[in-house]
Amino acid sequence: MIPLLRQILRTGIVSEPAPTVDDALCATTERLSNALTRQLGRALVIRHIDAGSCNGCELEIHALNNPYYNLEAMGIKFAASPRHADLLLVTGPVAKNMEVALKRAYAATPEPKLVVAVGDCGCTGGLFGESYASCGRVSNIIPVDVSIPGCPPTPLQLIQGILAAITPAADSTS
Repeated sequence: MIPLLRQILRTGIVSEPAPTVDDALCATTERLSNALTRQLGRALVIRHIDAGSCNGCELEIHALNNPYYNLEAMGIKFAASPRHADLLLVTGPVAKNMEVALKRAYAATPEPKLVVAVGDCGCTGGLFGESYASCGRVSNIIPVDVSIPGCPPTPLQLIQGILAAITPAADSTS
């Protein structure tokens, strides 16, 4: 135990410096906050649906909640129920066993509802395409407002895609 404590005292505190905030991220988050205030006047509630993905996109979606991207501070929250959601964030090619669940989630989402397909699999069916086990892209099952390509898309691309989904809706209500 004592050698370990000596090593800790000799080494000191080792950590990496805090990341610098990207100018593109600052500009995008400000535009997103303004669009949310114009359209909703409250927080945007997102329901994430994994329709059969490899979980690469989910890792990037979870990164949106870390202190660097901090979606909560922008007024974006994730919900466990589509009944409380304004936007469905769908990842992966739609597996046959998720087809009915996705349709039910879409039907349960109140109007005006927005749908964002995330990743190459959600946009085009990706590597899996259409087969006996896959319905392919999300738009084969429910209408999609915005597609965010990438395998997986970065958190900044996800924020820009959410902004693209919100902006036309904000322009049509003004």
